[in-house]
Amino acid sequence: MIQFPDSYDTIEVPAGGVVRSGGTDLQQRLRAENARPTIVDLTGVDGFAGISSSPDGVRIGGGTTMAAVAAELDASHPALAIATGSLATPQVRAYGTIAGNLTQHTRCWYYRHPEMSCFKSGGDSCPARTGRHLYGVVFDRGECVHPHPSTIAMALLCYETTLILADGSSKTMDELLGDGNDPTRDHLLADGDVIAAVHVEPGWTDERGAYFRSISRFEAEWPLVEAVVRARVDDGVIAEVALAVGGVATVPLRMTAAEAILVSSELTDETIAAAAAACTEGANPLPETGYKVDLVLATVTETLERLRAAGE
Repeated sequence: MIQFPDSYDTIEVPAGGVVRSGGTDLQQRLRAENARPTIVDLTGVDGFAGISSSPDGVRIGGGTTMAAVAAELDASHPALAIATGSLATPQVRAYGTIAGNLTQHTRCWYYRHPEMSCFKSGGDSCPARTGRHLYGVVFDRGECVHPHPSTIAMALLCYETTLILADGSSKTMDELLGDGNDPTRDHLLADGDVIAAVHVEPGWTDERGAYFRSISRFEAEWPLVEAVVRARVDDGVIAEVALAVGGVATVPLRMTAAEAILVSSELTDETIAAAAAACTEGANPLPETGYKVDLVLATVTETLERLRAAGE
């Protein structure tokens, strides 16, 4: 049973059942696994979808589509809106939800293969580490070597964010993601937990945002590396900034060393180059992912150049 907070409904989930909202990840996994569990649809739950604003920030229902987030938050939270509006395809954004994006499973081809076994599918090894890992991590932090799949998780690291669960408890983004060292988990929600809503702090006054993803084809592709930045700029000088990178580790990474370079600085070519270089510090790529070090440098550079252009 899931008891949603406030005016939300009570939902019965039978033993072995799974919940879905947009279902864009779940349906693909069930097809690959040839699984037929009981599916409990949450799309009709009262208050599960929708965005409301207050002086304390915005509350985004877990069932809110990514398209709605991109459209409604472009003025107040541009970094989140741009990142959300750039992922996947228009069709996926129209059905996929913010809670679903945060809790989707790894896109590793070994995990997704119905005849393979890995840590996340109940096995005791990571076949990608000794096999093909072209799209794997560049910051090797644990036994699993495939990057975290959520663009929205990366973007929300740049904001003070509280996840409100259906039982009324709450988690921070760090509590949701962990440090990435547990190879069996994509996130740290307990079985049966549902993200009922996401509360995001108010945007900064005159906030700017930028996002860029490096991909292997023109569109509709998972990022090799992606970066997002939000900033408040006063008279050409960055007063506040938050920068995160995804596609590089088993969790998205907040780049505090780069932020320290950017704050109290102008967005000159030299500052951008130094901040981008700082994002590669500590990289320890796998045999097939060394190219991603250069991609981190290029992706962050492009993202910061787009931030600069947003103020021109």
